[in-house]
Amino acid sequence: SQPWPGPPPQPEILAPSPPRETWAGKYEFLLSCMGYCVGLGNVWRFPYLCYRNGGGVFLIPYFIMLLVTGLPLFLMELSLGQYGAAGPITVWKCCPLLKGIGVAMLIVSSLVSLYYNVIIAWAFYYLGSSFQSPLPWSCNAPRNADLCQVGGLRAGSNVSGSAGWVSASEVFWNEQVLGVTHSSGLGDPGPVQWPLALCLLAAWILVFLCMLKGIRSSGKVVYFTATFPYLVILILIIRGATLDGSLNGVRFYLSSDWSRLQSAQVWSDAASQIFYSLGIGFGGLLSMASYNKFDNNVIRDTLVIAIGNCCTSFFAGFAIFSVLGHMAWRKQVPVGSVATSGPGLAFVAYPEALSLLPGSPFWSILFFLMLLTLGVDTLFGNIEGITTAILDEFPALRDWRRKTALLGVLCTSFYLLGLLLVTQGGIFWFTLIDTYSTGFGLIIVALVMCLGIAFCYGVNQFCQDIVDMICRCPPWCSHMLGYFKVCWAFFTPCLLLFTLIYTFLDMYSVPLRYGTYEYPAWGMSLGVCMGVLTCLQIPLWAVVALCRESGTLSDRFQKATQPLHSWRTATARDVAGDVIDVPFTITLTSSD
Repeated sequence: SQPWPGPPPQPEILAPSPPRETWAGKYEFLLSCMGYCVGLGNVWRFPYLCYRNGGGVFLIPYFIMLLVTGLPLFLMELSLGQYGAAGPITVWKCCPLLKGIGVAMLIVSSLVSLYYNVIIAWAFYYLGSSFQSPLPWSCNAPRNADLCQVGGLRAGSNVSGSAGWVSASEVFWNEQVLGVTHSSGLGDPGPVQWPLALCLLAAWILVFLCMLKGIRSSGKVVYFTATFPYLVILILIIRGATLDGSLNGVRFYLSSDWSRLQSAQVWSDAASQIFYSLGIGFGGLLSMASYNKFDNNVIRDTLVIAIGNCCTSFFAGFAIFSVLGHMAWRKQVPVGSVATSGPGLAFVAYPEALSLLPGSPFWSILFFLMLLTLGVDTLFGNIEGITTAILDEFPALRDWRRKTALLGVLCTSFYLLGLLLVTQGGIFWFTLIDTYSTGFGLIIVALVMCLGIAFCYGVNQFCQDIVDMICRCPPWCSHMLGYFKVCWAFFTPCLLLFTLIYTFLDMYSVPLRYGTYEYPAWGMSLGVCMGVLTCLQIPLWAVVALCRESGTLSDRFQKATQPLHSWRTATARDVAGDVIDVPFTITLTSSD
């Protein structure tokens, strides 16, 4: 006799991966993107570029580049992330041949995160030093009594500027904060500056705690970090307007030199400033947009964020130059002699100007709190891009404990690697990574992304995807999509190519310097390798995608440019089908 058959085997149930997060509200997304885009470059780079390139005339190429390059690329990243609901790597299932773009974005974000938090560490150091009266970098401090012989200056060697008169603020920056006077250059980093190392540790702990619950926690923090800088800028503008000599600074900032429009340097500066200040090509925008609801109006968000970011840069210039104008008036020197950009503005010139004001500790605390918040929410976007890329490639890590462990490993790794940048010669390494990590490599990534979407994925299909997301597309959106289509297919790639060529010419004609120190050939070669490493990911992963297909080379290329089936199903567009994706698969019959 046959044994009684047991119960039929049960189908294997796959453990579902944790669902993908979404923003708690649209304002969290807007503020996160605004905080990500409005960074230190808006305060310490744009005003300097404006006065160097013809004052108010610089706004003409600046806004032209915004319309032709900034807005189209910004919309492309937001739309790609929102439609695909995936991070910088996984989203390229829309065109597997271009997966290397996502890997390249991951490398750029990692390099930027490595050095960007060092700036926050400097801001922490100055913020702590601001709770003293008088300020330690002012001429009223007892330790600076012998330095300030004539108008707050002394004669000596100037590491970060030209040889000659050195201010007490610059001595504090070079000797006490950086310790750079004890280093001979890139090959002589020297010991770690432990006060800075502790500040860097505090900065990474702050980032870890704010991002502990992903966008649920960082989305709440940006309500403060994204809005506080605007309050400080407004206060500094009002205070600056009451100072003697402030009008000279504003006049210097906006003085028009129409002949500068004939210079290619001006147009290249405008394009690069738009490119970097909007955070294009880093993967942060794409990642943040991936947590949006599918029907979010991405065109409206693009206009609000991009135009708001550029207006912030313009108004920040009034806060900077009104105070610098007062310092020039006090010293009886031209405004141009005290105007600078980068760390020299944020940690030397402007703190010195603030030290001349009544109640200087208060203004100093306010300013460095602003720098702190500007840097932190920009770093949120970079780290968000890295974690999103990893979590989408490995969904099993979305469990809270594993995700926390991943964030902890990332922050710890970046901290340990960043210790090189807080040595006595760390500023030389900082400048090297800052120059080359976001140089030609980033422009090539954006150029290939634009060409890939326009000609591999299809610009018409991409526009249709945007229309599908914006169900009730108003007439002005349709007109703007026509404009963006032309930009993606022609104008934006052409301007990116112009910027890329000018970047190469500038890189090979002007040696990299930090003050009077000129970088050795091996140092510049190392910097070029950073950019090359980023660019190599694109052809490398394209070869991998081609090898995974079958047939002739032409057949493989055609297959590798076709979207994967999961590209459509992931967006919830194709809800009607024979198979529904749930934690386990159920096949429906015709009777069902």
